[in-house]
Amino acid sequence: MVNVKDQVFAALQPITANVSDGYPKSWAVMPAIKYIEEENSVAEWTDGRESKSQLRYRIDIWDNVSTSATALAVDAALSRLGLIRTTCNDADDPSGLKHKVMIYSGIIDVDTEQMYDSISYM
Repeated sequence: MVNVKDQVFAALQPITANVSDGYPKSWAVMPAIKYIEEENSVAEWTDGRESKSQLRYRIDIWDNVSTSATALAVDAALSRLGLIRTTCNDADDPSGLKHKVMIYSGIIDVDTEQMYDSISYM
């Protein structure tokens, strides 16, 4: 198992001051970004141990005007980490805020932290 949540947070933090790994606690600063690790499972088992992990992160973006610029910045930041965007869509939000959901995934080598895209790996 590999923990790269700190790298995801560090990549997202320059985009907005309102980044958290839980539901945003403040709506005064927009845009708001929430990131969560949805999956961290064994992708490859070699010599009796996990050698590669399957990672998946969900990014939620809220804004009162538009989520487009933030989504582009998120995509650039997470792509630099080697994560591949597998989903990006607008979500209906009862608050009236604009809401976008993005999913990123990848396969990571446990020893080297080399990221492989999950699309061409399997």
